Amino acid sequence: MNNKAILLVEDNPDHEALMLRALKQNNISNEVIVARDGAEAVDYLLGKSYVPLALVLVDLKLPKVDGLKVLRSVRAAPRTRRLPVVILTTSKKERALANGHPLGANRYIRKPIGFAQFTESVRQLGLDWQVLNKAAPASMELT
Repeated sequence: MNNKAILLVEDNPDHEALMLRALKQNNISNEVIVARDGAEAVDYLLGKSYVPLALVLVDLKLPKVDGLKVLRSVRAAPRTRRLPVVILTTSKKERALANGHPLGANRYIRKPIGFAQFTESVRQLGLDWQVLNKAAPASMELT
């Protein structure tokens, strides 16, 4: 993955620790910025302290502002519109998963599914954005 930070939006400390461990185990060494609720994430993404990110990992069920509203905010803002967003969910329900695709979710990871499976999902995530998601040419970037 590039050297840009990853924004992890997760209110459950155990799931946060699991994600950080899985990233480390897969040699994804990007700085991880943690927001513990959706409002904090939106404030960061749309605020003055924002720096370009490599990726946003966002839980669906968050206090204050849910994950789908965070996703809507990311897609609505010109500077974050193309930012890859991965939804983290404990839900097996297709309806919960389908709601994010029309809003622009790039991928879903179901949690917790056992550390080995979760780590493999994170490994694949790192490969996807290292190999497939190169920066847009300057002429295509949004300002």
